[in-house]
Amino acid sequence: MNKFSIQELVQEELKAVEAKLVLTSEKRSIEDPQLLTDLLQHVLETPGKLTRPAITILSSKFHSHDHDLPITMAGAVELLHIATLIHDDTVDDSSIRRGRETVSSKWGDKIAVLLGDYVFAASATMVCETNNVRVIKRFSETIMDLSSGELSEMSNSYNWHLTKAEYNQRIYYKTASLFSTSSESGAILSGAPENIIQSLKNYGYHLGMAFQIVDDILDFEGNQDQIGKPVGNDLRQGTITLPSLLLVEKYPKDNPIEKLCKNRDIETNLVEAISAIQNSDIMAKSYEIAKDHCSQAKSALSPLPNSKYKNCLIELADYVMDRQY
Repeated sequence: MNKFSIQELVQEELKAVEAKLVLTSEKRSIEDPQLLTDLLQHVLETPGKLTRPAITILSSKFHSHDHDLPITMAGAVELLHIATLIHDDTVDDSSIRRGRETVSSKWGDKIAVLLGDYVFAASATMVCETNNVRVIKRFSETIMDLSSGELSEMSNSYNWHLTKAEYNQRIYYKTASLFSTSSESGAILSGAPENIIQSLKNYGYHLGMAFQIVDDILDFEGNQDQIGKPVGNDLRQGTITLPSLLLVEKYPKDNPIEKLCKNRDIETNLVEAISAIQNSDIMAKSYEIAKDHCSQAKSALSPLPNSKYKNCLIELADYVMDRQY
């Protein structure tokens, strides 16, 4: 089963999610500025892979429920993801997202920050439609996690002393928290028993950790046209990820990462660090750590009854490992 067939299983629900996003991009009243409509259409009319909404919907399939609630939650999850992308692109000074100019590139940083804030608020408004206090609270905590992750990344720029524990906490905040909330909320809104909720929450956590680790790996070995940024861009911006940590661990006394962090303006230091990571066993070791998280994600599904939806979640873990962008 590939990514397309995974989404095909919940195709109708994902169409309903996309319809909710379209409604969000439409004017609420004549008082709303046309600029807001233009901005929302720019970021919402080109859908992404919808991985997180698919997880929410799939996680709701193990107990009888009101089918509208997971769709609403899936829409909120995707809006939250889009809001983070708007802010991330602004912070990272990125020019392209999903094959289009970023908001910050097209309209400027100030407009991008304000639009990101608006979409954050729109996601919170949508999740309130679930009328589930537990889900709303977890969603709010996830927004705080996302901000904490970005602040941690910025405050540790060029910090070659970063520990694995600090790295793991950061990628949980930045990525795995939303994955975990996506799966947990789908289970909660379906009325599933607590043991199933916890199983799906753990699944989302490990899947999200693997997803971010693979993303960090692809920064060193991905195709620039596919990943949308130059190879080694994270390191170029001073972001220390798992491959860099493993290189420091491998050469504690004399490593290119330390040289780069101490003399970041020397291009040859960056080239040397990227080359050292690419031409070693570090990429394989990084993949092994991601693979372990995927294995734990699959194991977390053990209490769930066998079904096509469970198989789909298992295949999604395989997709995370195999993806190229």
